[in-house]
Amino acid sequence: MRIRLLLSLLLLPVFAQAQELFTVKGRIVNEQGEPVEFVHIGIPKREIGTISTVDGRFEIEVPADTLEFHHVSYLIGLYPVSGSKDNVVIVLHENELPPAVAIGGKTKEKYLVRAGTNIAGGLADYYRPSTASIGQELGSIAKAGKPFLIKEIRFSVTYNYIPGCVASINIYRIEGKPESFENILHKPIYVNVAMSEKQQDFCIKPDEFILLEPGKYFISFQIVSTDEEAVRKYEETPEAERERYAMHLYTPLYFKSSYIRHEALGKMEHLPVNIGITVKGLEYQ
Repeated sequence: MRIRLLLSLLLLPVFAQAQELFTVKGRIVNEQGEPVEFVHIGIPKREIGTISTVDGRFEIEVPADTLEFHHVSYLIGLYPVSGSKDNVVIVLHENELPPAVAIGGKTKEKYLVRAGTNIAGGLADYYRPSTASIGQELGSIAKAGKPFLIKEIRFSVTYNYIPGCVASINIYRIEGKPESFENILHKPIYVNVAMSEKQQDFCIKPDEFILLEPGKYFISFQIVSTDEEAVRKYEETPEAERERYAMHLYTPLYFKSSYIRHEALGKMEHLPVNIGITVKGLEYQ
């Protein structure tokens, strides 16, 4: 495999100011005691974040402050950190939302956002052993001039060498200055990405009724889980013996403004490229 140009989007993570750090370990459950998967955990104002495992377990190192727990199906959970803890149990409460209501009127089929101009040979690199890969988000900006019902979300993965890779698609409404990002989904959108040296094209047809009001949105791709045992074995392998592309996932790159978030609950930053997510649906007239 030859890659003419590789644009790596993994920058050095932002570290908290020098102060005493505490390790907090635990699990996240709902009101029925069932584990809650892939929860975003961290302290947004300090740009510290990670994501829980599929069985709700987490470990994070933070200063004395309040940890936040974010999941689209639940209310935000809070936990004050004053020292290291090993068996914290966080109970998240369901986010009770009114049922989605369809609006009447004529509609026409339309692309809300297209990929842009492809960068020949350009690839975004997600490297799993880096803590930045879990939680890193990159996607496309969409602007809705009229109410828009999402029917399809499409994106491609050029190559994937990360075993057990699960990605999520998030949709944020962008408001205000400075910009704030609010995830508008009521249910998570997860995608299993198989290991492959061939391009995989994904077409997601959401189960949820996703109606966008006029405004600006960010639709992002994010890795939320991998085979942790495979990652551990990779890290234990001497660097000279590692396969060249092992633990990397690559997506195409396009010339079009976007945002990047380097870690879960971190700051969104402007970027002049995106990974070509397209959104198709019905625009209300």
